[in-house]
Amino acid sequence: MSTSVKICGLSTPETMEAALKAGADMVGLVFFQNSPRHVTLEVAKELAARASQRAEVVALTVDADDAALDAIVRALAPEYLQLHGRETPERVEEIQRKFGVSAIKALGVSEAADFAMADAYKAADALLIDAKPPRGATRPGGNGIAFDWRLARGFAPRKPWMLSGGLDAGNIGEAIRLSLARSVDVSSGVESAPGVKDPAKIRAFIDAARMAFDAADAE
Repeated sequence: MSTSVKICGLSTPETMEAALKAGADMVGLVFFQNSPRHVTLEVAKELAARASQRAEVVALTVDADDAALDAIVRALAPEYLQLHGRETPERVEEIQRKFGVSAIKALGVSEAADFAMADAYKAADALLIDAKPPRGATRPGGNGIAFDWRLARGFAPRKPWMLSGGLDAGNIGEAIRLSLARSVDVSSGVESAPGVKDPAKIRAFIDAARMAFDAADAE
């Protein structure tokens, strides 16, 4: 089974290059004003151009309206729209139909029962399982919080899924071992400060994830 590593929240040419050179399979650009990783369309277009033919581009949005999504799709032509808000199953299906772009639906979990939400999102092409944000949080993801990875061990939706939330180079091996995830996503775990990606941490994370995937395959 194939594996993938996504570096999300990239915002500068230097860190985009670091992610690409380190072998990221997917790179995420955030379009959400409350996030320290938010990028403008102009900046995102340049970053997406660097990633073309080198990694899949993911545009992360939070309850975006059609006008915002249309502008993003026209400017970037991303491989995926990551829907990280409270988008309903019907809204996910509508977005895919209107914009013709594959969708990743993010779901926040904290207990085993939360995984049942995935059943409703049949239209999504992939799922991203993240920790629920803490009370009072101003953004739904990128908070550096992990959930009990063992809860995901039996998760077997009929589509690809990605593990996210509180991951870094130091814990990604355990996260993959406990969850059996084959795809992982990181943002704050490769930063030196909120929104500031660290090239060395990006490389370390990708290397550690690859080693963990290899170890899982060898078992």
